[in-house]
Amino acid sequence: MRRGFVAVTVLAAAVAVGCGADGKDVVVEGTAPATPYSGPLDIPTEDVDESTERALLAVTGAAGRALECDGEIFEGNGPDGWGRGDGGDTPQDGLRLYFDLFTPEVPRSGYRVERREGDRVLYSFDVGGRTKVAVVVAHDQKERPGWGPETNASCDPAELPAEFTDSSRYEFWTDVKGERQPVARIHSSVGPEHCDWQSARFLTLGRGERATTYVRDPEGAVGTPPLSVPYDPDAPLPAGARDTGYRDGDRELWLTDDRATAYVRTPDGVEAWPSATDGVACM
Repeated sequence: MRRGFVAVTVLAAAVAVGCGADGKDVVVEGTAPATPYSGPLDIPTEDVDESTERALLAVTGAAGRALECDGEIFEGNGPDGWGRGDGGDTPQDGLRLYFDLFTPEVPRSGYRVERREGDRVLYSFDVGGRTKVAVVVAHDQKERPGWGPETNASCDPAELPAEFTDSSRYEFWTDVKGERQPVARIHSSVGPEHCDWQSARFLTLGRGERATTYVRDPEGAVGTPPLSVPYDPDAPLPAGARDTGYRDGDRELWLTDDRATAYVRTPDGVEAWPSATDGVACM
């Protein structure tokens, strides 16, 4: 839902400038959405030591409020990015600096001006007329001369276009109706190559402190610990296991009440993916 405050004039179009990593224009011409963000762009931010939508709203200011997510805000940042010598000469330079400083997993082209207010400009990346990525750039802030990214926020990657997400690190699961599920709810990914874990696959349910990660590790690349038990490529499906309805192609996810192991059913049988006991990460 759009979180707006005061009605202000919307800037309907932007001049195309610069190119993104894919060779397309970072900023494109565009018309205002059906329900443009109408709140102030200068909203005080604060850090909240928790991983909730309330915390993300507090840290992302106007950018978080400009989003039109189907679910909750996925990620974002406050005004702690650019310093002396980083700021650009134009608002578009400030948008490009956002990509350089944060290397976000969002599209790098196709943005447009949604609002301009004093020394701030709101850029948005829209899907179906709804804002999924928002970046507020500001000019000459305290100890931050020039134009730079003040706040930014984005919706769940599952809400971004397939032409972008098809090359992302996320493997998107669907429900039984074939509808793509939010990454914050469920996703999988191949292990990082820089740790030589690319033979493993990680399945994560939830996010933050409540997340549980399961690991398919047929070659023992990750090892035990941190896994609760070894991966089993040919496991019996426990009598108490239930079908979650989540699918990844021909894979089906089944869980027992204790959720200690993910049972992934395929046409060839059932694999038991153990959970990571204390999280799993490599440097």
